Amino acid sequence: MQGFSNWDVNFTASDYYQLDDLLTSEERAVRLKVRECMEKEIAPIMTKYWEKAEFPFEVIPKLGALHISGGTIKGYGCPGLSVTGSAIALAEVARVDASCCTFILVHSSLAMLTIGLLGSEMQRKKYLPSLAELSSISCWGLTEPDYGSDASALRTTATKVEGGWILDGQKRWIGNSTFADVLVIFARNTATNQINGFIVQKDAPGLQCTKIENKIGLRMVQNGDILLKKVFVPDEDRLPGVNSFKDTSKVLAVSRVMVAWLPIGIAMGVYDMCHRYLKERKQFGAPLAAFQLNQQKLVQMLSNIQAMLLVGWRLCKLYESGKMTPGQASLGKSWNTLRARETVSLGRELLGGNGILADFLVAKAFCDLEPIYTFEGTYDINTLVTGREITGLPSFKPAPLRPKSRL
Repeated sequence: MQGFSNWDVNFTASDYYQLDDLLTSEERAVRLKVRECMEKEIAPIMTKYWEKAEFPFEVIPKLGALHISGGTIKGYGCPGLSVTGSAIALAEVARVDASCCTFILVHSSLAMLTIGLLGSEMQRKKYLPSLAELSSISCWGLTEPDYGSDASALRTTATKVEGGWILDGQKRWIGNSTFADVLVIFARNTATNQINGFIVQKDAPGLQCTKIENKIGLRMVQNGDILLKKVFVPDEDRLPGVNSFKDTSKVLAVSRVMVAWLPIGIAMGVYDMCHRYLKERKQFGAPLAAFQLNQQKLVQMLSNIQAMLLVGWRLCKLYESGKMTPGQASLGKSWNTLRARETVSLGRELLGGNGILADFLVAKAFCDLEPIYTFEGTYDINTLVTGREITGLPSFKPAPLRPKSRL
C-alpha cells in the first residue's frame, strides 16, 4: 500500500468538513482531473527520482496536459482558473508530490504570473503560450546568496547600454533554474537604484546555472545558483511593469495564497495515507486504528487539516474580492505550514518504522515540508508581516544599540 494505487479518487478521508460543497462545479472538475493524473500516472514513479535528487522530466507532458500552468491568467493559452481553482489544483499535486507542486508553483505562480501581470503585450504573446503548455519552462530569480528575507536589498545590477541592459550579479535557491528556458531576473537599476525585472534566455552569454546539491527536502526540485556575468538583455525583454520592489508584491500576493495551499495538500496526502494504513495494518490482533493513542493522533491531524482548508479557502475568497491584505496572506502561509509540520510529524509517528521509508510517502512529505516552511518568506518573517499590519509597528530590523543604562 506504499502508493495511491487502487484508491477511489472521488473519496478523500481528509475532507471531513466537505470542502467540496464550497467549490464550483468547474473547481471540483479540476480537482478530480488533477487527482486522477497524480495518483495513477505520477505517484508510482516519484520515489526513485526523489532518492536520486533528479527531476522527472518524463512527467512534464502529463502535467502539461492537465492545463493548469498559468493558473489565473486569462488568454495566451492559459487556463484562466479562479484563484480557488488554481489553489485546489496545486494542493492536489502536492497531495501526491510536493516537488512536482513546487516546480509548477515556480513556473506558473511566479515566473508566468510576473510576465502576465507586469510584462508587455508583446512579451505575453511571445512567452506565455509555450509556457502554458510546458513546452518551455521558466524560473524566477529574486533571492541572492546574501539576501533572502531581506530580498529588497538585492545587489544584482542592471546597467543601461545601447539597445538593452547588462546584468551582473548572483542568485541563489532558484527552482527550475538548471533547465529553465526562460529566467525572470530582478536587478537593481544602476541609474535609479530601483528594482527592475528582466526576461533572460537560457543560452545568454555570461549566464551560468549550477545545481545546489545535498538537500534533505524537495529533492527533485532543481534549485540552482545563478551567475550573471555581463549578461546582455535586449530592451524588449525588460519587464515594463517592474519599476520598484513594491511591484513584485502584485505577484507575491497571488503566489503567497498558492503557497498556503502546498502544506494543505501535503497534510491531506499524509492523513489519507495514514488513515488507510492504520485500518489495514494489524498489531496485537487488532487494526492499528483500534488503539486510542492512534485515534487521538488521527483526530489531531484531521483537525489541523480542516482548519488549514478553511483558512486557505477564505484567503482565496478575500483575494478574489479584492479585500486580501499582505498580513492576511502571510498569516495563511505561516500558520498553515506550522500546522502541516505538526500533522506530518504525527503521521510519521503513526507509520512506525515504515514512517522513515520514502516508499510510504509520509517520510518524503516529512522532509519536503521543511523547505516549504522556509521559502516564500520564512515562518518568522511572515509572522512579522502580519504583526506589522495588526500593530502598525515594523519590527524587521534590530533595535538600535543604546548607551548602557545606569541600572
